Amino acid sequence: MPNKFSELVKIAGHLRSDKGCPWDREQTILSMIEHFTEEAEEVKSAMEKGDHANLQEELGDLLFNIVLIAQIAKEEKLFNISKVLSGIEKKIKTRHTWVFGKDKAKTADEALVLWTRNKQKEKANAGANPKAKILT
Repeated sequence: MPNKFSELVKIAGHLRSDKGCPWDREQTILSMIEHFTEEAEEVKSAMEKGDHANLQEELGDLLFNIVLIAQIAKEEKLFNISKVLSGIEKKIKTRHTWVFGKDKAKTADEALVLWTRNKQKEKANAGANPKAKILT
């Protein structure tokens, strides 16, 4: 699977290159808002309908929008997809202390209480350290 994701990242780079697609090259982070929102709505619709075949397709479209936005950000020297992935990996692990730490949660309600506590703790730490990034 990692090769499939890497290939998708390469495709986004190619589409944005001089040999790529004029439409893709023209996009900016702001111009992608409408496309991203549209794809998210299509994912939501497929989920609500229980249309799993369409959901698969729409998740792919949404994922590609994320990859394309990260490619644009890379070109603008803001961040890259690796930083997006590292950030979410860290956030998921630090929020799930009952899975990746020493806390205990036996029910979904207990897990939600711990998630909320861990999120509040991150925000408080970020507030005490203005240079720290808040993981939302």
